[in-house]
Amino acid sequence: MKQDYKKMIYNKLKASGKKPVTFKQLVKTFKKGNFDFDKFARTVDKMKAKGEITEGKYGFTLTDPKKLKKCEVVRLHKSFGFVKNVDTGEEIFIPGKRLMGAMPRDIVMVKLTESRGESPEGEVVSIAEENFNKFTGEIVSEFGELKIMPDVISKYALSFENPMGLELNEGDKAIAVITERGERHSEHKCEIVSCLGSSLRAAVCALGILEVNGLTPVFPSEVIYEAKTLSDGRIRAEDTEGRLDLSDKPIFTIDGADTKDIDDAVSVERTDKGYILGVHIADVSHYVKPKSALDNEAFKRGTSVYYANRVIPMLPKELSNGICSLNPEEDRLAFSCLCELDKQGNILDYKFAKSVIRSRVKGVYSEINDIYDGYTSRDIAKKYAEVADCLPLMKELAEILKRKRRSRGAPELETSESALIINEQDICVDVVPRTRGFSQEMIEDFMLTANECAARFGTENGLPFVYRVHQPPSAEKVEGLKELLAGLNIQYVLGDDPKPKNMDDILKLSKNTDAERIVNNAVLRSMSKAKYDTEPIGHYGLVLDDYAHFTSPIRRYPDLAIHRIMSAFLDGSTAEECRTRFNKFAYAAADQSSATELTAMQTERDCEDRYKAEFMLSKVGEVFEGVITSVTDFGMFIELENTCEGLLHIDQLDEGYYESDGMTYLKNFSSGDEYRVGQRIKVKVMGANVNSGKVDFEPAEEYIYSNL
Repeated sequence: MKQDYKKMIYNKLKASGKKPVTFKQLVKTFKKGNFDFDKFARTVDKMKAKGEITEGKYGFTLTDPKKLKKCEVVRLHKSFGFVKNVDTGEEIFIPGKRLMGAMPRDIVMVKLTESRGESPEGEVVSIAEENFNKFTGEIVSEFGELKIMPDVISKYALSFENPMGLELNEGDKAIAVITERGERHSEHKCEIVSCLGSSLRAAVCALGILEVNGLTPVFPSEVIYEAKTLSDGRIRAEDTEGRLDLSDKPIFTIDGADTKDIDDAVSVERTDKGYILGVHIADVSHYVKPKSALDNEAFKRGTSVYYANRVIPMLPKELSNGICSLNPEEDRLAFSCLCELDKQGNILDYKFAKSVIRSRVKGVYSEINDIYDGYTSRDIAKKYAEVADCLPLMKELAEILKRKRRSRGAPELETSESALIINEQDICVDVVPRTRGFSQEMIEDFMLTANECAARFGTENGLPFVYRVHQPPSAEKVEGLKELLAGLNIQYVLGDDPKPKNMDDILKLSKNTDAERIVNNAVLRSMSKAKYDTEPIGHYGLVLDDYAHFTSPIRRYPDLAIHRIMSAFLDGSTAEECRTRFNKFAYAAADQSSATELTAMQTERDCEDRYKAEFMLSKVGEVFEGVITSVTDFGMFIELENTCEGLLHIDQLDEGYYESDGMTYLKNFSSGDEYRVGQRIKVKVMGANVNSGKVDFEPAEEYIYSNL
């Protein structure tokens, strides 16, 4: 007779109530007749993994299913982590000792506990699904034994096996895989699978970050084969059949000087009513067919990733730099948005059409900016001769669109973007603020208009679609913003449901003050994260009812997805046929694109931090001026004019009892000295750790520069 161990365990624990039963007691209870110990042990493990039973210090108890949340581990730090409820998307804070050794992307069962902070708090009671086994770390020496200090998952160095006999030295950056899970991160067993080089090199550390996030510039052979086959071909007569011929129009591209994947071109014509804005996008969907190797790989990657002076592309360069690059004086297949605007920049009508274009010139942002500023050399005038008449018209329309955007109350957020200067040895030798000129903003506004038209196309025709959505800030984040503004003595009008215009008014109030950068960052942090969705719920930050991403199918999968859906509709498929064919695809593309975008953004930030630390390592001992951007009980973070940020720890300040509200001030209650966000301060670079991307400061003499 077969034993139903699951039922037997359930009945035993139910009878025991809240009193735990040890594994030994369970075995003793059921060990009779044809007892199968291995099967019994597997049953216990399965019930734990599913969260049906909970193992505590004194044994097993039945889990109350109403008190458990199924979650995914989304972020880990040295001593804590965050999980996301798979049903609601809510994030839950988990102290390190209550993570049960869970790793990123693991599916875990979580019991909520009393929260000690702003976020909900809980503990992992079981790991339902293990989805992670690779991590990066630095080789360290402890009492003569080489160990690996994980970058994220543990604050303790782990012993390792070295089955491949790799040459390892203290200070090396290595990649390890977990071979056996422990109940704490410090108890995991691992082996080294590769050594990347010195952890003092940002390029080496960046490789490790890419590796653990599954990002690689290398494409599978079948993907490269497909890309080369397409790139080596020419535009055939059948490719242009039925397309709108725009090759005689003054269409041209405007990009950075080093841009190779030129996927958008523009044109502007004057009409009696106003303007016709043309945004012409490389017709990537014509080449990347559904379920092809190229498409499967693009879906998996979701987006291109940009860091330092490199890119991890979504599609191979054979496409992005070849047949899908809108090179000058070459016929190219495009997907064009022709938008009719009135003299106030309002959309009167729009048309989407598959087209053939021929770019007149490869425009460069800096050159266009010079032309608009009145600095035109003979060579530049000659280069832009064919489109010279278009440039003033484009500037005119761009200024109208900018005024219209501002009149909607869209918050004018200024972010501290960095430009990393990398030398031939791949070392970061300078960091400077990234600046944008008029032509960059002009192209952004043109693209925004085309994206708005694309979203309208989806909603007005009832198509399954992938929209770019941005929800209003949560009540919790609004309260946090109010606290900060009150602490900075900034007057504001924010109700329980603040409008974008309210946010913009706050930004204007802080303009040209010491608090400007702080308020910008605070408003930005208060915003929800934009994501992709199949429902057009609107875009809070842009103050638009409908918005989608149409203009970059070479580097964003959602753009490629809607190109495919729109193409089918324009080719004659009905809306109903499109829904049958693309409903599931749209859902999958939205979810995957949201997830890969988050990974890409975090990867880019992490890599940038390493390059900045590499640069600041060369500045140890030098004095810089910066602004206090945030405060904690253990110190304050300072952002320098070059956008590098570091920590000034309270250990480096005068002795005394320090306390912070965690938002606006850090006060020495022994001396009365107070440091507030927004204060300008002079600091000396004390050290920089490239491996962690962290920079440490100490006060320079006469360090408080000014107050709010």
